[in-house]
Amino acid sequence: MYRKITAYLRQWKDDLRRKPLILQGARQVGKTYALLEFGRKCYENTAYINFETNPKLINAFAGDIRPEHLLPMLSHIVGQTIVSEKDSAHS
Repeated sequence: MYRKITAYLRQWKDDLRRKPLILQGARQVGKTYALLEFGRKCYENTAYINFETNPKLINAFAGDIRPEHLLPMLSHIVGQTIVSEKDSAHS
């Protein structure tokens, strides 16, 4: 299923100066589906992290938020290795 957000996500991915992606919107409109489908098509692996269903994850971002600190921690939480630029981590 094509959605307008797909073009936006591809543009974000291709931007060499991209910033972290924050996706907000109304409930039940397909945000999670769009991100998971984008991850499946554009990355080798996708890690799904939901802060709403696991609020303890918020603590992971309370301190050091450098990727070299966060990626091993998030890898442990999701039970798979996350490799920057090769994989996507959605939250």
